[in-house]
Formats: sequence, structure tokens, C-alpha cells
Amino acid sequence: MSKHILSLLVEDKPGLLARVAGLFSRRGFNITSLAVGASEVEGLSRMTVVVDVENFPLEQVTKQLNKLVNVIKIVELTPSSAVEREHVLIKVRVDKQTRSEVIEAVNLFRARVVDVAQDSLIIEVTGDSGKVGALLRMLEPYGIREMVQSGLIAVGRGPKSITERVFR
Repeated sequence: MSKHILSLLVEDKPGLLARVAGLFSRRGFNITSLAVGASEVEGLSRMTVVVDVENFPLEQVTKQLNKLVNVIKIVELTPSSAVEREHVLIKVRVDKQTRSEVIEAVNLFRARVVDVAQDSLIIEVTGDSGKVGALLRMLEPYGIREMVQSGLIAVGRGPKSITERVFR
């Protein structure tokens, strides 16, 4: 399995997300993560797509993406050339005996407790997938009641910007 991170600069237009996801789907590629949000340029959004490609070249999808009118730019990011982060909220079962243990684990991972109830805590963690996975493994024995995870977001290291030479 080969993980590829694509950063797309796109116009804010209805239906574009569906067209982009459809291109991957028609080619049989599995999108493992998808995050979309505003960019620093008004009217443009940033999509971070993580896709697993085993036997097919990713090039055929990027060529098709480039043909979409509303796709401005595509950059493939490598783990060594980008900063990657995930954001996760985790609801963990606690009681009087385990509450302090869970809070200690949360502090160890520099995560934070964002909600407290009598029998549960909601924890927020931001970091790379290794950090998030390690915290989840640590919390699993206490009982994870619920979890929601954002898509991976990534930005290239160094002074260059995906919007450079596009609209400036």
C-alpha cells in the first residue's frame, strides 16, 4: 500500500468536492482521508486528499484532476517535505478510580480534556498519525465510547506556498 498526500488549490464552487471524489472512485482508488477548508486567498479552498495506491500510477488521476476547470493547482506532498496533522475528539469512559489515570495519559501526550462528565471525559488531541494512534492505544483499555477524527491536513515545509504565482 502506497500512501500519497495531494494538496489541491480549488475554487469554491458547488459540486466540486463530489467531482474530485468521483475521479478517485472511478479509478478504484481508496481515499483514506479528505479535508477541505478555506485558504488564505478569498474564493479558493484547500483540499488535502490522502489516497492509497497499490498497482496503478497516481499520475492518471492527477491528470484528470488538472482537467477540472475549478482545480487551480495540485501538489503531491511527501512526509519529509510537509508538516502533517490530524485532529481527534475522543470520549473515554471513566470512573472515580480511572479518571486521574486517563488525565495523566492525556497530559503525557500533550492533549487536553475539553469536557468532563461524571462517567466520561472528552479529549482533544492534535498531532501526526503516530501520536494519535499511540494515545488511542493507551486509552483503549478504559473504553472509548465515541471518537471523531478530522481528515489529515498538511502544508509544505519552507517558504513556498501553493498559492504562490497563482494570484499574487
